[in-house]
Amino acid sequence: MEPTKQPQSDVYDTFSKSWKVYIQGMEESLHKLEKDIDEAAEMSDKCTSEWCTATEHVIDELANSLFSIHEPRFSDKEDSQKIRSMKKKVHELYAKYKSVAP
Repeated sequence: MEPTKQPQSDVYDTFSKSWKVYIQGMEESLHKLEKDIDEAAEMSDKCTSEWCTATEHVIDELANSLFSIHEPRFSDKEDSQKIRSMKKKVHELYAKYKSVAP
């Protein structure tokens, strides 16, 4: 008879993988947003009222998501550092956005 794995083991493994994907997705979103803001800074015609409204909503959503994260107990120091860095980055992006917005 084979020894059985603890049922929680599979749950934690799945959750841990999903957590890593979530953190990676947040990082990618911040990088894309930064690229858009940088491009808008170079092209004055891109910074329309619609663009500004949409960009501000994206920044708000990312900030809300980042600041409402409850880190699971199995997250490592690297994940915690990434979250802190992303929180700082969202503040920086908002400041950069405000300098581009009319």
